[in-house]
Amino acid sequence: MATVEKMPMLAEGYDKLQADLKRLKEERPQIVDAIEEARAHGDLSENAEYHAAKERQGQIEASIAQLEDRMSRAQIIDPKELSGDKVVFGATVTLLDEDDKPVRYQIVGETEADAKLGRISYNSPLGRALIGRKVDDEVEVTVPSGDRYYLVSKIEFI
Repeated sequence: MATVEKMPMLAEGYDKLQADLKRLKEERPQIVDAIEEARAHGDLSENAEYHAAKERQGQIEASIAQLEDRMSRAQIIDPKELSGDKVVFGATVTLLDEDDKPVRYQIVGETEADAKLGRISYNSPLGRALIGRKVDDEVEVTVPSGDRYYLVSKIEFI
C-alpha cells in the first residue's frame, strides 16, 4: 500500500485552499446550467458553447479533486508554537547576502510560496539549503543565475 505523504502548510495556506475549494464548488451549478443551455441550441458537434462549458466543467472537477487531495494530506503547522536554534518549516530566517545586505524569508509549503512576499517553499533550492541550519552557518545555493552565498543571521518563529 502506498504511503500518503503529508504536506506541511501554515493555517493561512490551508484557509486559502478551503476558500478556493468553496469558490469552485459554488461555480459547479453555473457550469451545469451553461451545459444545459448549450444543449438546447441543438447539434452538439458544432456547438462551441457546449464544448467550452464541458471543458470548464472538466477543469473545475480536476481542480476540486486536487484541492481536496491537498487538504486531506495537509499537516498544519503554527510557527508560533515552534522554537529552537535550527531552521525548520515555518521559521522566518534573516540572511546576509554576499554584500552583507539582509534578506528575510519564511519557510512555507509549496502552495504558499511567493518569493516577492518573502515566502519560499521548503522544497525550493534555498529552502532545502536552509533547513537544519543554525545562526552563523554559511549557506551555498545553486540557482539558475549561478552560486549564491548567504550567512544565517537570525532565526525567528513568528
